[in-house]
Amino acid sequence: MNKTSFRTRVMSYAHHIFESTTVNWSTALKKAWTLYRLAKMMRKGVVKFFYEKVDGSARVAYGTLCDIPAGVTARRSAKAPSYGTMCYWDTKKQAFRSFRVENFIAIAV
Repeated sequence: MNKTSFRTRVMSYAHHIFESTTVNWSTALKKAWTLYRLAKMMRKGVVKFFYEKVDGSARVAYGTLCDIPAGVTARRSAKAPSYGTMCYWDTKKQAFRSFRVENFIAIAV
């Protein structure tokens, strides 16, 4: 099993954001580190965060990556990870959801 370091993950997110948008490298890197912190917080519990949906409206999400209900599994495969999207368990909808990393707005305090 090939494990990537957290720095590799952050740089991959930043590269994807930089290539897919018109933001400069500094802004892409800041957003990538915030996405890393979001994933780290979601592994410990439920986190409230915001992102822009495909239709342009803002979405308030309550997501987690821990304590997923029994019988529900994430789609795991042997293919390379996608750094263009982030998947999470939506506690309101009780289903997996994902969003484009370039559409991430902020973590609620």
